[in-house]
Amino acid sequence: MAAPTNLQNVSATTKKREISAERLLRTRPTLMVSVAVSKLGCSSLAFMDPGAKVNGTYNRDELLSKQLLPDIRRIAGDTFIFQQDSAPDHRAQETIDSLSRATPQFIGPDLWPPNSPHLNPVNFKLWGVMQERVCQTPIHDIDDLQTRLIAVWSGIQQQVIDEAIVQWRKRLQACMKAVGRHFEHLL
Repeated sequence: MAAPTNLQNVSATTKKREISAERLLRTRPTLMVSVAVSKLGCSSLAFMDPGAKVNGTYNRDELLSKQLLPDIRRIAGDTFIFQQDSAPDHRAQETIDSLSRATPQFIGPDLWPPNSPHLNPVNFKLWGVMQERVCQTPIHDIDDLQTRLIAVWSGIQQQVIDEAIVQWRKRLQACMKAVGRHFEHLL
């Protein structure tokens, strides 16, 4: 059996339909998830609908309004400060306007950290912990992955989240000391 074909390396005259299905690279289905964290607690995992176009409208109307903000209010009432990172769907003007009205204290995009995994506690700490626990055995399909993520997230201790938040402050200071350049060596 021939090796799969990377379509980027196929001649410009070769059409995708001319290549047998067995030779095409297949992509794995993806699962997009978001979460809100604080020292008061954390939200449930918010899963994006498979195939949904994640843009400002989806972020605002589905993810924030129906999932994350209700969870945050359950945890903190109206005593929370809300901040996102600089992902494009977070920066949509209608989303910013909506969050300014819907949250007690909203930190606007001018003060958001860059869209950097090194300055996001969920990215630099929590997803790593999750991955280590979720991937201990092979994952069979998207449903299996989602079930495992939910189970592992429900078992994450608040202390782990608190440590990530404390580490965020140190990371931010190191980033400022490095004038926005690589700063991991300063930690």
